[in-house]
Parts: sequence; C-alpha cells; structure tokens
Amino acid sequence: PAVATSLNNLALIYNNQGRYGEAEPLYQEALAMKKRLLGDEHLAVATSLNNLAGLYYNQGRYGEAKPLYQEALALQKRLLGDEHPDVATCLNNLAALYKNQGRYGEAQPLYQDALAMRKRLLGDEHPDVANSLNNLAALYYAQGRYGEAQPLYQDALAMRKRLLGDEHPDVATSLNNLATLYQQQGRYGDAQPLLIETVNLFRQSLGSDHPTLAIGLNNLARCYRETADYDRAEELCQEALAIAQAALPADNQWNGRFLDDFATLYAAQGRTEEARTLYQKALAILEPKLGADHPWTVRCRENLAKLDEGKG
Repeated sequence: PAVATSLNNLALIYNNQGRYGEAEPLYQEALAMKKRLLGDEHLAVATSLNNLAGLYYNQGRYGEAKPLYQEALALQKRLLGDEHPDVATCLNNLAALYKNQGRYGEAQPLYQDALAMRKRLLGDEHPDVANSLNNLAALYYAQGRYGEAQPLYQDALAMRKRLLGDEHPDVATSLNNLATLYQQQGRYGDAQPLLIETVNLFRQSLGSDHPTLAIGLNNLARCYRETADYDRAEELCQEALAIAQAALPADNQWNGRFLDDFATLYAAQGRTEEARTLYQKALAILEPKLGADHPWTVRCRENLAKLDEGKG
C-alpha cells in the first residue's frame, strides 16, 4: 500500500505540472495495486478513482472520467456516510464535469450541495469553501448570470488571499475568473490589470509550459483584442496555443477554444481566410469533443457562419 501511495503522489505532481502522459500510468498502477491489496471497498481505492478521473477531466476525456467520479462518490458514501468533506469533494468534481459538458442543470444542485456541506463541516473560512464559491460562480458565469457570479467570485478571491497568501495559484485562478467576468461585461479597464497579474502569477507558480498558463494568456489576448491592441493579442494567442498543443491531446477542447479565439482576432483585423481556416480547425475539435449543442461549439459555428456571410 505504501508503494501505491508513492505512485499516486508522484502522479499527482505530474498532473499538477500538466504532464498528463506521465501521470496516467502511475495513477492506473496505483489504483490496480490498491484494489489487489486492500479490496474494492476501501477509501484508498476511492481516492485513486477520483484522482484518475481528475486526470481524464483535465484532458477533456469526460466520457472516461464520469464513471470513475460516480464510482468514487458511491464508494465514499457507503464508507463515510452522506455527510463528509470527501463526499463534498466528489460532488464538486462531478458537478465540474457536467458544467464542462454544458449540462448546467445537472451541475448546479451538486455544486450547491457541495458548498452547503463544506460550510457545515468545515466552517465558513476554509479553502474548500472558497473553491465551492468559485465553482458555483463559474457555473453562473457560463449561464450568463453575471450579477449572481460576481459576488461569489469576489468572496472566493478575498478568502483565498486571507487563507493562502497573495501568490498562490488558486489566487491567480480567482483573479482570472473575476477578470473574465469584467471582460464579458465590457469592463476592459478593470479586467486588464487583473489578467496581467494572473499571467505573472501562473508563470511564477506553475512554470511557462503549463496549460493553465495558456488559459490566462488567452484571456489576456482577448482583452487586448477587444481594445484593438492586435499585435499584443496575436503574440499571446500564439503562446497560448503553442503551450496547449504541446501539453494536451490534439483534440482537447482547449485547443479548439484557443483556435476559435485566435480566429476571432484575425476576423477583427479583416484577415478573413486565416480566420476561416482556424475556425474550421476549431470546429473540427469542438464538435466531436463537446457535442454540437455545447456553448463553445455553438459560438464557433456562429463565428464561422458570420465570416462566411461577410459579417465577421
């Protein structure tokens, strides 16, 4: 069992570094070893199921992640009861999966249950409570419910700064999320300094080749695009896409998202043919990966249609 724990811990480091190909066989070996040594009904097995599911989630392999999350949740409920911090974490993880599939109606009650349980069990001031606030806010943001999302994002950011310090990656995530909300509201002057701080923090804490940095870079690029600073935007789009393509599977949804945003930058400059090529590449990733009705797929398809109509 101690060897299995070490395999799991090394895999966790690789996962957090975005080195998913190295993490996967270690997680799988740890899970198999725990099942052999401890039996199928053991908390350590639930932990391994959850970790392997999280790796698949990070890679956008939602079909593989979902049954593992569900199995981990059911096992933890049997072993720990319905009220336990680990159960709340599993609820949160399954909700995140549903959210990223665009299944918002299924995600919301799970996020809300996880938040309420964490407050009951851990108190109002705890990093897991901040995570739940952030995640519920992200769901509201995805639904366009910006008035409900903003105070939750702000509460999560303030709590993370109090509990984790100003330079923690979770603080950077909160800065990024709040800035993205401001962007969506057209508040680019409020968003830009937060996004610059986000990118600097991610680069400092995660390194220059981490997929999470790519998300921050892409969001900052969008901010520059919306303020017509196209040269800066293009440089950041290129860096974000290069990081994602090196770190993630070719069909990962983030590659599609970054291609879509890059195409939108070209369209804004009247570079129609370059934009069309990137939109087509993005759609070829997003549609099979997320489905035709996912918000990212719909947006990309609409962007391409506007371009073909001479409007983009």
